[in-house]
Amino acid sequence: MLRLLALGWVGELFVAPRFHFAYPGFEWVRAWPSFWMHVHVAGLAGCALGIALGYRHRVCSGLFLMGFGYLELIDQTTYLNHYYLVMLLAGLLVVLPAQGAWSVDAWRNPALRRDMVPAWTVNLLRFQIGVVYFFAGVAKLNADWLGRAQPLRIWLPTRMDLPLIGSYLDQTWVAYAASWSGAVFDLSIPFLLLFRRTRLPAFAVLVVFHVLTWRLFNIGLFPWIMMVGALMFFPAGWPLMHGWGRSRKECGKSRGPGLPVPRWQGVLLSVYVTAQVVIPLREFVYPGPSAWSYEGFNFAWKVMVAEKTGHVTFHAWDPVRRSGWRLRTSDYLTPRQAVMMAQDPHLIRIMARRLAADLEAQGHAGIEVRAEAVATLNGRPGQALVDPGVNLGGPLAEGWIVPLR
Repeated sequence: MLRLLALGWVGELFVAPRFHFAYPGFEWVRAWPSFWMHVHVAGLAGCALGIALGYRHRVCSGLFLMGFGYLELIDQTTYLNHYYLVMLLAGLLVVLPAQGAWSVDAWRNPALRRDMVPAWTVNLLRFQIGVVYFFAGVAKLNADWLGRAQPLRIWLPTRMDLPLIGSYLDQTWVAYAASWSGAVFDLSIPFLLLFRRTRLPAFAVLVVFHVLTWRLFNIGLFPWIMMVGALMFFPAGWPLMHGWGRSRKECGKSRGPGLPVPRWQGVLLSVYVTAQVVIPLREFVYPGPSAWSYEGFNFAWKVMVAEKTGHVTFHAWDPVRRSGWRLRTSDYLTPRQAVMMAQDPHLIRIMARRLAADLEAQGHAGIEVRAEAVATLNGRPGQALVDPGVNLGGPLAEGWIVPLR
């Protein structure tokens, strides 16, 4: 939240655009005016501090979840995998007993102190972190990543300025080694962290891996969130979670009565866990690679698997006069939004519908809105992304997204 404020991203992402790409069903979500938008983000920073300190943690977690979710719903172009993960973790903190020790809540109310929590509360967080790694690995099991070492063959040579390793980054074998080792790492690391004998070396590899990716690529806070989240795989006695004065051996021997999960909680847990598995798998329902069509791409932990660029031009077409003219989008979108839209056929469709609505409001009835959109994925030659003869402002039939060659 402080980065959003300090780097001017609040204005760039939420205030400056005249038009936002709303999620289906959430078109009613609107950004605050500039002042209140900054107040909103500052309030989220306060909630985040409350979570960190354990001050009224359920209230702070709930307010943060709603406030941050609101930010994410304003515009689809702001989606990032780690923003989605932050929302999930905030939601879990609303229901988990995170205030049992080392919190302001426990200091203010000693009755909240506890030496033990139900195992499912810890395992649920482990599951959430593990899901991110595992499905990020599943996303890499494709011909581009394993067979062509793409997009790393595009990205790595751009970092040849780095000391020590920079001179190797333009070599093909390095890109292939990084691709294969990245897939193996993502698929195996949650399981290696579960076992005592492999946990410490696996965590050491995890730290090196994330520090390298942070240094090589512009992926924001994601490496740091994952490094901290992976600590959940360590045993309950580390670091002295049961009390300052007890040894790790004593903590490891702590035992207590069983804490069964109430039936209603079990149902909710089952639904949540199932959703976290099913949502990333939905991409297999759609034909073709999801990185091209963007069907099933978001919310599926597609981490660093696509280098996609595009360009789109919109045209108004009069089917009666058989003539048309070019439509400008610069009056609606910021440069960043335009770049993100050109990669995603569904965002192109949303823009076309807005243009069609404005044309109708201006008295141009029966005018179609078409798009000439060309995109390239993972080093391929550019090709049409959507059918240039389709009216994107009206009802669509199957085939409006051109399959990837």
